[in-house]
Amino acid sequence: MKLKAVFRCQQCAHEAPKWAGQCPGCGAWNTLAEEVVAFGKDAAAATRAARALTPASSGVVRLSEAKGRTLERVPTGVGELDRLLGGGVVAGQVLLLAGAPGIGKSTLMLQAAAGLAARRKVLYVSGEESLSQVGDRARRLGLDGADVTLASETDLDAILKTIEETAPAAIVLDSIQTVFRQDLTGSPGSVGQVRECAAELLRVAKGRDAVLFLLGHVTKDGTTAGPKTLEHLVDTVLQFDSEDRELLRVLRAEKNRFGPTSEVGLFEMTEKGLRDVVDASKLFLEDYGGTPTVGRAVSVTLEGSRPILVEVQALVTPTRYPLARRMATGLDLNRLFTLVAAVEKHLRVRLDSHDVFVNIAGGLRVKDPALDLAVCLAVVSSARDRALTSESVFIGEVGLLGGVGRVGLLAQRLKEAERVGFRSALVDARSLKELPKSGTRLGLEVHGAADLASALAAALPGGED
Repeated sequence: MKLKAVFRCQQCAHEAPKWAGQCPGCGAWNTLAEEVVAFGKDAAAATRAARALTPASSGVVRLSEAKGRTLERVPTGVGELDRLLGGGVVAGQVLLLAGAPGIGKSTLMLQAAAGLAARRKVLYVSGEESLSQVGDRARRLGLDGADVTLASETDLDAILKTIEETAPAAIVLDSIQTVFRQDLTGSPGSVGQVRECAAELLRVAKGRDAVLFLLGHVTKDGTTAGPKTLEHLVDTVLQFDSEDRELLRVLRAEKNRFGPTSEVGLFEMTEKGLRDVVDASKLFLEDYGGTPTVGRAVSVTLEGSRPILVEVQALVTPTRYPLARRMATGLDLNRLFTLVAAVEKHLRVRLDSHDVFVNIAGGLRVKDPALDLAVCLAVVSSARDRALTSESVFIGEVGLLGGVGRVGLLAQRLKEAERVGFRSALVDARSLKELPKSGTRLGLEVHGAADLASALAAALPGGED
């Protein structure tokens, strides 16, 4: 077996014989790193054996004969994580949890490991922290009594031996970038090491029907570090992110072979670890004591299937610059340009000499077009210096022609507004006609508006002038 040097992209694993500033495979810049690989007949045979992901391959059968087993979900004890996964983890499931350093991945996994330990045997392997550091964190979180087996190891062979000896039903590896195979020449965290170590761990976990959590780092642009094939290998990819509010953590499922991918989990980081955010709507609403406030409008967005009330804040002031500024926080800036243009055109509100600032309170970032109506009315409220009623929510998409369009799951959004205490809602006129057909009984008044002008007349009587 002979050795040679190649240059491999750290993003897509493309292999090139010479270094180049731009990867020919994915187009990323400065991602090629030198690796030493073996070649020849023996190397090819060894490579094929190392890449086997399942202990055995199946024969050929008809689709009707491929009987699946009933999936038994095991709750982790972390409410938002279980809801995101569809009720819990499944035997043999391999999950990749990616997130920025310090965001709370290890804390979340330690809490999940402690919850799983009440029902299954759990092995927690840390490659980044010593046993004493993991123990200190467990004591700080009040989890030191959990029946979790700990190990601090980065050598893949030693980890596999520990798995063989302890026979856990769930394994947590923190993190995949710290693990290495001695027979590979690349350094820990390189594309080759991450791919081969993950493949070997996946093969062992699948063979034992054990749940495997792999923690991973993210790159500067927010994507999972390592080869893209890593995301293809695992069953579930979870992204742990933080909103602008420092204490809020958002967990999203980008891939899930055993459940939905549209759900999100919300957590608050506290001294006792991550705490589930059960009532997300109240978290994002500022408390004004029921007093109407100029430039404020409340709407209902959807994060997955969960309705969340959000507060839109707008500030319109005379500009001191040659060109008026438009700034959006938590909202797409191009969408704000479009909505401001619609307000100017269809409501005859002159904003060319005014700066317009729009903020989504609480640091939430939303792309839901259902907030369009609230944004437009908040801008007019600030421009006219007149407050909208504090007891209404405004739900609807605003088109370029000034019409108010329908949005999905309206009844669910209205139910959430009613639960929080709002007494009325302004929605698009067509949805108002169809609402009784859905059979939903609502305890708040719902009004309809066909376009921006009628919406303004209903929300801010006299505001058209």
